[in-house]
Amino acid sequence: MKIVVLDGITLNPGDLTWDGLHELGECVAYDRTSANNIDEVIQRIGNAEAVYTNKTPLTREVFEACPSIRFVGVLATGYNVIDIGAARERNITVANVPTYGTDAVGQFAIGLLLEICHHIGHHDQAVHAGAWEKNPDWCFWDYPLIELAGKTMGVVGFGRIGQATGRIAGALGMRVIACDQFESESGRAIAEYVDRDTLFRESDVISLHCPLFPDTEGMINKDNIEKMKKGVIILNNSRGQLVVEKDLADALNCGKVYAAGLDVVSTEPIRGDNPLLKAKNCIITPHISWAPRESRARLLETAIGNLRAFLKGKPVNVVN
Repeated sequence: MKIVVLDGITLNPGDLTWDGLHELGECVAYDRTSANNIDEVIQRIGNAEAVYTNKTPLTREVFEACPSIRFVGVLATGYNVIDIGAARERNITVANVPTYGTDAVGQFAIGLLLEICHHIGHHDQAVHAGAWEKNPDWCFWDYPLIELAGKTMGVVGFGRIGQATGRIAGALGMRVIACDQFESESGRAIAEYVDRDTLFRESDVISLHCPLFPDTEGMINKDNIEKMKKGVIILNNSRGQLVVEKDLADALNCGKVYAAGLDVVSTEPIRGDNPLLKAKNCIITPHISWAPRESRARLLETAIGNLRAFLKGKPVNVVN
């Protein structure tokens, strides 16, 4: 079997191995393939039977030009870069990795929150720049410092990652509330379920962990921000399109929202004209919540296992 990995660099920048795929067939792994050059995508796939992609789109045109494809492995949970309908028409199995970084993403959300509360990076830089040495008092701080115990954390989307985030927030002494279309006993053990408007109204911190659906796209917008407490903190390491970025930037700049911690934006890599780049008290990181080596190793192991199961005639994690 010929196997092609179209864009493996973020999953495996060199600290993991593709050996598991080499054991299953003749494997070529490209670091990057242009998402905007369909001819390059088609040329690199050629007559491969198995194709792995993270962000490189596999469109109907690609499937029509590459009739040998039998299996598509998504090196992620989301599979919106795949034309699922076109794959189904051609009996191409598409498999994703449904879970691999639950703890890492929950940890990162809380990491963003703690940085907002204490500005640890800023104060470390200030000390190294000599500010403490020159200070007339034995300590100083340049931003308000925030204690989380007793405050309310509202989690939008209370699946595995939302619950992981909620557990940590509870351990910090926070009251945890959540909204989710599907309530569960495991969720009730961590949080009180409420409707979305109640969550917006009562939360001191709002953390987004929901999928991108028509009813969640742009949910952090001017109208919903108006329902929130003055000084609310908003965290998003789920999907950038959950946020209307200009509305959030305006709310940060006028003080309605105290701070935002974001690991995702609407267009990635971020564009230079994104209004959040100049917004007050807005931390932005380059979509790295998922990326600890441990998480990536689990992702790769599952992705290889998906192809192995397919070859045995018992496909798993199929999304079409």
